[in-house]
Amino acid sequence: MFRANIILLLLGLFVAPYTLAGETVTVIAKDYKFQPEEITVKVGTTVRWENHEKRQYHSAWFEVLGEEPGDYFFPGDIRERTFDKPGSYHYICEPHHESHQMKGVVHVVE
Repeated sequence: MFRANIILLLLGLFVAPYTLAGETVTVIAKDYKFQPEEITVKVGTTVRWENHEKRQYHSAWFEVLGEEPGDYFFPGDIRERTFDKPGSYHYICEPHHESHQMKGVVHVVE
């Protein structure tokens, strides 16, 4: 029984971070952190950021893509983005990246 539990745990560590194309993966914004901070998804996956704070707004700003800052989402709000090309996409919470190091990365694979 113990051995089976260890195998299931190890499988979860290596398989859980990956998704199937066309799925939606949720990242929670709470306590000035993106949870999880780093994810790996397949091309075609939609990532949904949900704000679970009580009063604080956040953003998921992909500055490296040439976007403008300021698309804030407030408690209870969501933002979504579908990733159609492989790569690593770093993002930050524009109002909180310096004060709280609030950042994340989406790795997109074939």
